[in-house]
Amino acid sequence: MSTIKPQPGILDIAPYVGGSSKIEGVSEPLKLSSNENPFGPSQKAVETFRRAGLDLHRYPNTDHGALRAAIAEVHRVDADRIICGVGSDEVITFLCQAYAGPGDEVIHTEHGFSMYKISTLAVGATPVTVAETDRVVDVDAILAGCTDRTRLVFIANPGNPTGTMVPMKELKRLAAALPAQALLVLDGAYAEFAEGFDGGAALVEARDNVVMTRTFSKLYGLGGLRVGWGYGPADVIDVLNRIRGPFNLSKPQLETAEAALRDTQYVTKCKSENARLRVWLREALLALGLEVDESHANFLLVRFADQAEAVACDTFLKDQGIIVRLVAGYGFPNGLRITVGDEAGCRRVAHTIGLFKGAGE
Repeated sequence: MSTIKPQPGILDIAPYVGGSSKIEGVSEPLKLSSNENPFGPSQKAVETFRRAGLDLHRYPNTDHGALRAAIAEVHRVDADRIICGVGSDEVITFLCQAYAGPGDEVIHTEHGFSMYKISTLAVGATPVTVAETDRVVDVDAILAGCTDRTRLVFIANPGNPTGTMVPMKELKRLAAALPAQALLVLDGAYAEFAEGFDGGAALVEARDNVVMTRTFSKLYGLGGLRVGWGYGPADVIDVLNRIRGPFNLSKPQLETAEAALRDTQYVTKCKSENARLRVWLREALLALGLEVDESHANFLLVRFADQAEAVACDTFLKDQGIIVRLVAGYGFPNGLRITVGDEAGCRRVAHTIGLFKGAGE
C-alpha cells in the first residue's frame, strides 16, 4: 500500500470556487458575479494583445522590467521594489511560501479573501481568523489575535465582499503595533475604485514591515490574463524574487498589462462610470428596503432578511438571466454580492430585484 501523502494542511483546503458564469438555457446572461469591468479592456490593450500573439515562440523577459517601469511611473513608486505575478494571488502565495510554515500563524479577518487561508494551509501554517466590526476590519481585534507565532497579517482594503474601507490612520496604527516578526500585507485588488487611495504605497515606503498587492484583473479588465504585482521593502521583494519562477508571466501578459496601464483616458472613464453607477445602484436597492453599505469598490454587498430570501432572490435573478454571487462562504448567508455593471446592467438588476421584492409582499 502506498504511503505517499501530501504535506500537512493541504487536505484541509477547500478549493476556491469562482463566480458563476453560465445559466442553463441562457446564451448571453448578464454576469455580475465576478467584479469584472463591464466595459472590458481598453482597445489599446486588445490591440497590443493581438500583436503579441505573433511572438508566441519567444520567451518573455524574466525581470518584467518594462511593466515594472510603467507601474512605477503611473503609481509613483520605486520600480526596484515591485514584483509581478500571475494575478495578485501569486504574490500572496509567494509571501506565504517565504515567510510562513509549520508552527507559524497567519491572520486574516472573518470576511477576508479565501486565498489567504488557502495559501496559508498550503505551506503548513495555521490560519487565524479575527472578527470584523460592522463589516469593517477591526485593528484592535487583529492586534489581540497576534502572538509570537504571527508571521503575516492579510487585509483587503477595500474589503471583498464588503466593499468597506479601513481608515489610513488605523492602518498606520496597526503597522506600528504589529509584533516585530510580522509583515502586514495590504491587498489592494479594488484600490483604484476608492477615491484618493494609494493602496497603501505611502505606508509601504514609510515602514519596513508593510507589503502592498495590486491587480490588473478588475479596473483594467484583464481578469482573463492574470497579471498582478506587489510593492514592498527591498529585502522582502528580493526574497520573493528568489522563489518566483523566471517565466511566470508571458510576453502577451506583460505587454498587454503595460498597454492597459498607460491608457489613462480609458482608465479614468471606467473609474468615473463605476463611481456614478455604484451610487445609483445602492440608492435604488436601499429604496427597496435592503441593507447596503457604502462601497468603495466595484460591487455592492446586498443583505436580505435571512438566508432563505437571499437564495430565493438569487434564483429569481437567474430565472431572468442575471448572475450575481451568493456569499455565504464569506460569512454572509443572507447576502448577495452584485458587481456594478454598465448603466443598462445596473438598471436591469435593480428592476429585477424590485420585481422580486414586490412578488414577495
